[in-house]
Amino acid sequence: MTANTRQSANSSTRLIALVMSLFFAFGFCTVLVDTLVPKLKGLFSLSYTEVMLTQFCFFGAYLIVSLPAAAVLSRIGYLKTVTLGLVIMATGCLLFTPAAELGIYSAFLGALFVLATGVTIVQVAANPLATSAGDPASASSRLTLAQALNSLATTVGPLFGAMLILSNQAPADASRLDAAALAAARHLEAQAVQLPFQLIAAVVLTLAVLCWLVRSWSPPVEGVSRLGSDSGHLLRHPRLMLGAVAIFVYVGAEVSIGSGMANYLMLPTTLHLPLQEAGRMVAWYWGLAMTGRFIGSYVLRVVNPGYVLMMAAGGAIALALVSSVSTGAVAGYTLIAVGLCNSIMFPTIFALATEGLVGEDAPKASGIICVAIFGGAVVPLIYGFAADLVGLALALLVPVVCYAWIAFYGYSARRPAVTPITAS
Repeated sequence: MTANTRQSANSSTRLIALVMSLFFAFGFCTVLVDTLVPKLKGLFSLSYTEVMLTQFCFFGAYLIVSLPAAAVLSRIGYLKTVTLGLVIMATGCLLFTPAAELGIYSAFLGALFVLATGVTIVQVAANPLATSAGDPASASSRLTLAQALNSLATTVGPLFGAMLILSNQAPADASRLDAAALAAARHLEAQAVQLPFQLIAAVVLTLAVLCWLVRSWSPPVEGVSRLGSDSGHLLRHPRLMLGAVAIFVYVGAEVSIGSGMANYLMLPTTLHLPLQEAGRMVAWYWGLAMTGRFIGSYVLRVVNPGYVLMMAAGGAIALALVSSVSTGAVAGYTLIAVGLCNSIMFPTIFALATEGLVGEDAPKASGIICVAIFGGAVVPLIYGFAADLVGLALALLVPVVCYAWIAFYGYSARRPAVTPITAS
């Protein structure tokens, strides 16, 4: 092996390690929104619909930012785009400090949107970077490992949030306090929100500096393009478009359950847990999703992916329905177990939706699916509205409907993909 070859191999190894840390970072930041939901709900005396605006602002960034981020990526390259995204992420984290000092809910939403903008930019660059860094033959395994680290982050994130953001006591109910007491309570609770996001900002900025210093490691950007008029044939590809709808409802269902989980486990009709312990239990929901990915990676090798997706969605429907009509431990733990069924859904839907697409169609199809992540903004709002009308238990029918569509898609995609219509 020549010196240049060894140097190239070492650079690829270091770049892969850096990419893995990026997947962990944006997964960690994303899941912390679930921890904020019960804190902000009590602090500002919000309805479930109002508090789900946190997810609307966060996942709304995917709709607004994904395609512009792809354009930036094609212009300035992977690591410069990642650096930009990390700086914006850090800015969003630091904006939680004035938002907390002001004690204004809209300021929190603004900080979340800025944070999500950075997360989206980093994610748009990190996904193709994970596949292009290193040997092309092992691209799939690198992406799987990156997703596993992302799942690890979504597992430990709620533990971090419960320890630093949530207290053993429920947050003050704003409706029961006068103006002076409310201002004092919000200022006190604000201190619990500021520190963790300041710590995250410091780590993210360190990553940004590192990415900028090693920007020369970045491989050339290939196959990244914006959706344009020549993408219309993809919109006529049923398997892709039905898959995009499946991604929309999947992300919406997963986020809805994760966001409402802590409040659900605090109910006297379920586990009746204190706030901090309920926040820690959310980690089990995401931890089961991580575990299921490792199990699913084997199962998907020997069982038709369409059938696996259909069975996973059917399991999620059964568990959510049992939880909604049960009480006590059964209600709590069956809902947590939905995380296991969620585990294989996103990568399996993605693979089925893009099966058979080659050349420039592949990244364009990926862009369509990334926009569909906007379901994490819309479905939780519907779930919150339903919870305000009929309670959290019956509101679980909203994700049940989402999983029913996913089961249908798994069944419809059980056969090999038909060659899509080509651009004229």
